[in-house]
Amino acid sequence: MEIFPGRVSNLEDCLLLETTSKHEAAPMSMGMQKTQYDMALEQFQRAADIMKLDPNVQEILRKPRRILSVNFPVKMDDGRILLYQGFRSQHNNALGPYKGGIRFHPNVTIDEVKALSMWMTWKCAVAGIPFGGAKGGVTVNPKGLSRAELEKLSRSFFSLISEIVGPFRDIPAPDVYTDSQTMAWFMDEYSKNDRNNPFAVVTGKPLIIGGSLGRDSATGRGVSVTVEEAARHLKMDLKKTTCAIQGFGNVGSYAHMFLEEAGVKVVAVSDSKGGALKKNGIWFNEVAAHKKKTGNVLSLPGSEPITNEELLELDVDILVPAALEDVITDENAGKIRAKLVAEGANGPTAPEADDILFKKGVTLIPDILANSGGVSTSYLEWVQNLQHLYWSAEEVDQRLKTIMKKAFAEVWKTSQENNVNMRTGAYIYAIGKVTEAMKIRGWV
Repeated sequence: MEIFPGRVSNLEDCLLLETTSKHEAAPMSMGMQKTQYDMALEQFQRAADIMKLDPNVQEILRKPRRILSVNFPVKMDDGRILLYQGFRSQHNNALGPYKGGIRFHPNVTIDEVKALSMWMTWKCAVAGIPFGGAKGGVTVNPKGLSRAELEKLSRSFFSLISEIVGPFRDIPAPDVYTDSQTMAWFMDEYSKNDRNNPFAVVTGKPLIIGGSLGRDSATGRGVSVTVEEAARHLKMDLKKTTCAIQGFGNVGSYAHMFLEEAGVKVVAVSDSKGGALKKNGIWFNEVAAHKKKTGNVLSLPGSEPITNEELLELDVDILVPAALEDVITDENAGKIRAKLVAEGANGPTAPEADDILFKKGVTLIPDILANSGGVSTSYLEWVQNLQHLYWSAEEVDQRLKTIMKKAFAEVWKTSQENNVNMRTGAYIYAIGKVTEAMKIRGWV
């Protein structure tokens, strides 16, 4: 049996024909739960209706242009051979090459990567960077694999999708449970076929092979910049504000650090195990040290334990959901007391909750704007790779801030002009840009 599959010989055997129609976004039947793709379609449709978007354009934008599904064997350390399934969804490339992360997670599904690839299209358009949207993943629990098994899985998957990726076609990046080492394996595997050193085929790489300074902190930095911009418009003095952050991973921890630098008092943080509340403030360094020592934020000295659900409803000025999707719903949105919500995670707020928050006067910075710092710095890494010229951390940081501030200004302006919440404003702005590119290119 072939352990390490080679390049795909017949892509048509692996491409899934999408037959989704507008009617699939109809309300779910009783007992059926909305998927992330249902949410993505509903958010898109809200903006499309306000824009009176051409039905032909809508039909194109509602579906990924291509989805590659692969099944591949991996030989385990004990000699067993396990079969894994992976996907790569490419939504739209009117503005430039596809761009999006690859995640390794036991809950990866085709609906998830479809939704995330669509969100990446809007995220890149909002940020004003020349990329379209893609997303990929493998259905696997990477925590149960040895390093050798993880490397085999990574290389096998990337070898199979290498037919549709490339520095000018589709540029993957790290996502959930993948990191710079995974990207190094991906780039190296691609280089075997390319017979070159194509550093620009992935972003989020180690510095030694073309990675960018500032990449690790970029998403959290972007969250902080958008909060600062929103506060300026809302006449909020950040030095007199309090904040709660759900999720103390890469995004949440860096958001904490940068918001603290801006003068915000963070009073609560949480991770998957639970949260900690200190009304007189939690310093970034103390919680980072505690988590490094214990593996979680529970039992932080001087703090009160709280649940992730309780954290969302705290009486704070700023709330940063930076953990899981669908945590703010129609059931708890009415209990949210923050004046400003910045989505560090992808899809943490249900469409029905958006309406409730908007009516309450809560300003919500949507994920496709608030957490676009990661893809924006990935773009900067890609540019550095292509020109073989690398910038200092200060240069990268300044360029990122410029991108984020411009994106926020455009979304704020669009939202105000249409009297809609910032998510719908972001969608209107992004869809407009993608539609214009499609028309100029002659697609519609």
